[in-house]
Formats: sequence, structure tokens, C-alpha cells
Amino acid sequence: MTVLPDDGLSLAAEFPDATHEQWHRLVEGVLRKSGKDVSGPAAEEALSTALEDGLITRPLYTARDAASDVGHPGFAPFVRGGTAGGSAATGWDVRQRHASTDPARTNEAVLADLEHGVTSVWLGVGANGVPVSALASALRGVYLDLAPIALDAGAEFVPAARALLGLYETAGVPDASARGTLGADVLAHEARTGEALDPAGAVELAQLCARRYPGLRALAVDALPYHEAGGSAAQELGASLATGVAYLRDLTAAGLPVDEACAQLEFRYAATADQFLTIAKLRAARRLWARVAEVCGAPAAGSQRQHAVTSSVMMTRRDPWVNMLRTTVACMAAGVGGADAVTVLPFDHSLGLPDAFARRIARNTSTILIEESHLARVIDPAGGSWYVERLTDELAQAGWEFFQEIERAGGQAAALRSGMIGERLAATWAERSKKLAKRREPITGVSEFPQLTERPVERDPAPSGPSGGLPRVRRDEAYEALRARSDAHLARTGARPRVFLAALGPAAAHTARATFAANLFQAGGIEAVHQPASVDPESAAEAFGASGASVACLCSSDALYAEQADAVAQALKSAGAERVFLAGRGEYAGVDAYVFAGCDAVAVLSSTLDRMGVA
Repeated sequence: MTVLPDDGLSLAAEFPDATHEQWHRLVEGVLRKSGKDVSGPAAEEALSTALEDGLITRPLYTARDAASDVGHPGFAPFVRGGTAGGSAATGWDVRQRHASTDPARTNEAVLADLEHGVTSVWLGVGANGVPVSALASALRGVYLDLAPIALDAGAEFVPAARALLGLYETAGVPDASARGTLGADVLAHEARTGEALDPAGAVELAQLCARRYPGLRALAVDALPYHEAGGSAAQELGASLATGVAYLRDLTAAGLPVDEACAQLEFRYAATADQFLTIAKLRAARRLWARVAEVCGAPAAGSQRQHAVTSSVMMTRRDPWVNMLRTTVACMAAGVGGADAVTVLPFDHSLGLPDAFARRIARNTSTILIEESHLARVIDPAGGSWYVERLTDELAQAGWEFFQEIERAGGQAAALRSGMIGERLAATWAERSKKLAKRREPITGVSEFPQLTERPVERDPAPSGPSGGLPRVRRDEAYEALRARSDAHLARTGARPRVFLAALGPAAAHTARATFAANLFQAGGIEAVHQPASVDPESAAEAFGASGASVACLCSSDALYAEQADAVAQALKSAGAERVFLAGRGEYAGVDAYVFAGCDAVAVLSSTLDRMGVA
């Protein structure tokens, strides 16, 4: 036994260790004050949060939740990082996305990005961006021996790769200095379009890269189609594993050793504003791929090269400035999670092609986190967190189960073609949509605190992108449809649909519920009129008539509802209110419906617009 010297830092050593049971008893007392009479483990469960994939976030984690074996950075199972030094030396690869179809515009943007902090270029080619024939124009002036290029060419991956390799040769770039990803990913293309491609071209590119270009990876394993179709983190992991295994089978069947085949793959994952889930997902992905490599007989080759992209699902079209905050959190999570390359989508990504300001903010997000926040100076900064370690393990288990389900279905291609993957993703998105509709998962600027008077941000349209396969979903889509109806009504009539907030009593009694009601109705594009500040049974009818609204919502305390709600509701009805809401719960004469925290906001707003005749 080792005895530590008395260094004067034995803090709180004179106090006995607190036990989990003692913490339970303290929680029980707090919960009883809120009306929940639970004890023991049930008290802890009352404070737990259910996540997707059957995962649960608990309120307390202890040493009992420590991971069994996470290894060391750069060594199997690679949970703590794919390389021993992590991103500590230079930070992660700041990779900017370019999807314009105009070669000149693309070239201008690429050069500006590389001059101001971007370290690699993610270039859309073919249907995803510039024509293959214009690749040289798009990359004119780029030092190809310094700036890695990652191609995204969809079905045209072979001609795009050949064109890039030709540029290397023309520029005199030594084979060993060419770096990047040729982006062949036939299964991701099939997931997005439903079109099956022959993998032979990808195999040939991998053989060529293994033979001549040690710094190039031929294949991408893109999990974004599954995330963007509404899949959970575990489903994204499982689909990426199944795709990677399918490519290993193709490459090894063509004669590549397992370690060389693994070296030809780059994995792409979504990074969301749920920072802990993103961190755990990237760590779990490395653990799972290390297990695949181990089973294949090449454990040392299990270091997964990761490219994290901030989620397009979380990006909003209304109040898009908030997207800067979302992408900052997502970028931070990707860096902490150990991603090798990170792409921050510009805040106006959902609106079309980004402008120079949006690209500048996107690249500077990584720069600030690396250079000013020093986020890359610590290897695996989340390592040792009992919560993150436990979440990593649980997510890895859930991802492995989905991977096994895909394998039982015949592999990734068979699971896509049978509809199994699409059905599973759709079911997950349906459950999440319910939370979004009820605002259990709030969207700032859309379902919470919307700004009806804000001028829309307009951008040039982006390429429509591939379609025909898995759908692409957005968190804001239900509310966006409601706001579009309101916009059309405004354009047609000169005014938005309105709701009159009939606030009862003093501000202290009605402010909380009036604010709640205003936010709820404005999320559907319905303007809230709160003038005068307070009404009573005698003044309600006149105030409603002056508001220009066709529906009304009572807002006050339960005590004032008991005194005035019936009379005010009747007065509003007599003044022509087609529907009277009440912010809260109860049973009051003349009140047609109730709005409250947890109600189906989308259903309420949609039916209200229907009654207002808003097409």
C-alpha cells in the first residue's frame, strides 16, 4: 500500500464520506415539498430524464459509473482519441463546406476561407456543387500540397476523383503530399437518392490511394443521411458501422489487407447542440469501430478518422442568428469529443448559399474555440467525467444493437432497400416530433420567443441536392409551415391573424400567463394583442372589438379566474369572439379550449388558423 505524504491538501478529510442513500433522503425531502411523495431509488428516477434509444440521464453520477477500460489516447479502444496527441498540437482541422454551382464564386470563397483560418476544403461537385469539368477553376490558386481537399460528388465520385488527381499531377504535387478525402460513398448516395451504385469504382480508388497516395482516403462513411432523416444518435452510429463493415468487405475481397482497408475510410457524424450527447457519440463511435477492427484481426488499425458537421436538422429558418449559438455549442462538443475535422455550417445554411459574413462567422467559431478558449490543448477533456463515461458506454451499447439489427437484415444495402432503416428512423422522428409539437424540446426563436416583426434573411438559392431516398427533416418544419400560412395571410390582407389577450387583474397576476400565451400564439404566426393591459367583465367586449382579433385568450391567476373568467368569456363571446382560450387548466363556462405547458402547440395553432380562415 502506498502512503501519500501529508501535503496539507487533505481537504474535508475530517468529515465522513456522504453516501448515495443520504443523498436520496435529501432529495426525498425536496420532492415532498413539490407534492411528490417518493423515496429511495424512486426519488432519483423522478429527477431523471429519458433520452432517445432508451437512454436515461440521471441527476447524480458517482465513481460506480466509471468506465471499465477506456485505454489511452491513440491506443485501442481509442475512446480517448484516435491519436496520442489529439488536437493539442494544432487544433482540429477547420473544414469549410462549399456547395455553389458557380466555379468563380466558389473559387473566391475558397481562397478567402483558406486565407482566414480554414485548413481544409469540403467541396461539393457535380449535382452537389460545381461541375466536374470546372473543378480546376474552382480550385485555381489553391496550394494543393498544403490544403487538403474533401470531395462530395455523389454519383460522380469517380470522375471527380480523377479530376482532382489530375490537378495534383498538373500542379506537381508529390504523391505523398496529396491529402484529403475523395469522398466515394455509394451507400450514403443510395440512402439519399434510392439509387444503387456499383462499388467497383470506389474499390479501384481505394486501391490506387493505398498504392500511391498515403495521405488520401478514398471512401467516406457518411452518417449524415440517417441523422438528417430523423435518426437518433444510436441509429446514426449503427448505420455508420454497418456502412463501414460493408466497405471493409468490398475492399478486403479486392485484395486489400484489413489495416489498409481501414485506412481508406473517413467517418462523418453530426454534431448537435446537445453537447454531452455529441461528445459521447464521437467517443462511442471510436470504441465501436475499434471493436470492428479487433474482430477483423487488425486491432491497431481501429483508429477512426472522424469528420464532425454541425447538424442541419437543428438549424432554423426563422431568427437564423440563433444558429450561431447552436453551432458554437455543437463545434465545442465536436472538439471535446475528439473529432479530427470539424465543419461549422454557416448560420444561414437553411436559407440558401451563405454570404461572406456567414462563412466568416462559421470559420471563426472554430478559431475562437481553438485559439482563444484553448479547447484543443487538453486531450479528451471529457474523459473521467462519470456522466460522460457512462453515457458513452450506454450509447455504444445501443449503437451496437442497431448495427447488429442491420447485419441480421443482410447488411446496410439490404436494410436500406427493404425499408427497414427508413421505418426505424421514421418512428424515431415521429416520437421526437411529438416533443417538438408540445414544446418539450423548445426551439429558441421559433417555438419559444418568436419575433413576428423581424425582417426575413434572404439568400441566393443553394443546389437542391439529392433526393428520392430517405427524407430530410428539420426541427422547425411544423412551426415553419404555420408561419408560412401567416406570411401568406399578411401578404394577402396586410395584417397577420390576431389573438386578443384578455388579461385579468394587476400585472403581478397576469404577466406570467400572458407572456406564455403570447409566445405560444406567435409561434404559429398569430399576433398577440395585449391592449389594454387589463380588462374586466365590463370592458372586455369593447377592448376585444378594438383589437381586430377574431379569437381571445384569458390570462390571469387561478384565483382571478374563479372570480371573473366566466363573465369575461361570455362578454368576449357576445363581442364576436369565435373562440375563447384560457391560459391554464380548469372548467369555465364560455371557454372553448385551454393552453398550458405541455399542450400540443402545433395542433392548437393549426386548428386556430383553420378557424380564422388562414389558408
